[in-house]
Amino acid sequence: MPIPCLIAPPNNFQEALFMFQATHRRLALWYTAVTALLLLLFASGVYLYVRSTLIERIDDTLNHVAEVVERSLVIEAVNSSSDKLRINVEASFRDNADTVEDDHIDLEWFSATGELLWSTLSEPLNIPIHTNHTGETVHILREQQEEWDDSPLLLRQVTQRVEVGRQILGYLRVSHPWFEVTKPSRQLILDLAVGTGLMVLSVGTSGWFLSGKAMEPVYDSYQRLKQFTADASHELRSPIALIQTNVQVALTDLEFPEAQGANSANYRQQLKLVERLTKRLGILVNDLLFLARQDNRSASKEFNPCPMDALLMEVVEEQQLLAKEKHIHLSLQLIDPPPSVKEPELVENWFTCKGNWDQLARLFTNLISNALHYTPNGGKVSVEVAQIESNHRVSGLRHSHHQLQIKVRDTGIGIPAGALPKLFDRFYRLDPARTHSPRDKVTENTTGSGLGLAIAQAIVENHHGQIQVESTLGQSSTFMVMLPVGKDL
Repeated sequence: MPIPCLIAPPNNFQEALFMFQATHRRLALWYTAVTALLLLLFASGVYLYVRSTLIERIDDTLNHVAEVVERSLVIEAVNSSSDKLRINVEASFRDNADTVEDDHIDLEWFSATGELLWSTLSEPLNIPIHTNHTGETVHILREQQEEWDDSPLLLRQVTQRVEVGRQILGYLRVSHPWFEVTKPSRQLILDLAVGTGLMVLSVGTSGWFLSGKAMEPVYDSYQRLKQFTADASHELRSPIALIQTNVQVALTDLEFPEAQGANSANYRQQLKLVERLTKRLGILVNDLLFLARQDNRSASKEFNPCPMDALLMEVVEEQQLLAKEKHIHLSLQLIDPPPSVKEPELVENWFTCKGNWDQLARLFTNLISNALHYTPNGGKVSVEVAQIESNHRVSGLRHSHHQLQIKVRDTGIGIPAGALPKLFDRFYRLDPARTHSPRDKVTENTTGSGLGLAIAQAIVENHHGQIQVESTLGQSSTFMVMLPVGKDL
């Protein structure tokens, strides 16, 4: 009968791919939209600043021209018997027309009653007179419009009242075409639009690239989760199938009382197999839970001083039974401290590091049992412990720290070089020798699930250490674990 999967399979791959692509597009769109908004605000600020600067420059020019013209006015008495003064228009404005023509500036002189007396314009503007020193923008009707280059509809004007004492002599109005502002403003808008468009396009391209980079870890995590779920389902399916099959056989035997006596030994063997498979399931589930806690960073961080020499003596002693069965020489070698180290306390704690005793024992049990399992009969497995000093540079300064170096070396079948990068992946098995069929004998020393080295790496990383492997195919393999000592942890 079909065996149900205990772990829910991941969603359809096409749906997941569509979800990642949609998220990718949304990230790129948001990145582009936010950047485009910021660029738009920046371009608007630049435009308003440049435009206000142009207007201020024109107003300053108009006020300056008005001051120069006012100083050049020829003031004279109306007659010798009167105190009233007047402006000699012909003498005052004789040279001003040529002076302002090149700058597109027009002058108008009005009497004290507002009557136009003199102008550089071909036609009067018919704009009421009022004093304005800060500059104003006025509209010109088309039929009254002067023919300038860009046919402006607006003028910038400054009007000043000329007076002597309390007597008003007249009004001087200085005008400037507005195209001196609109023309560079239009060009600036065009430049900003092109620049902003190019920037948004480049930002969109970079946003798509960066959002893809941001999604890569998520996609890789999904792929690992998918693979992990599939592998876990496969690993759980086999023992469950065996348990179910043996239970069904046992129940079938119970239906025939006359056969119970004859099949009692077979019945007992089936129950023992169910017991072993149940233990195997328990080990596999515990391994999965351990790795899940490591992934969630929820593993215990309560480290205590661990004498590595005593711990390895216990582990080696536990593994001696398996070594004797296979006639493998299993040895432990402790590299004593150098003669320069004479402090009794330092010598006594030479092989001590901070860590979790149970996790470290599990780590080296996995490594040593793997070495024994893949070493042929009559081979050798050696465990070596030493404290080494490693140097590194930080900001140009040389720093040193001490580490415990534990090597587990065997004379086994070796590992191909191409398999070394994947050796610590979960459920990874090198060859058929690392797999097991449903009829394989289950032992308590190994799960055969491909999680041993993954658990070893997780324990080492939990202790802020490193694990490396060197191997020669058909000759030997060496697993080296580096753990910081207590003062460097």
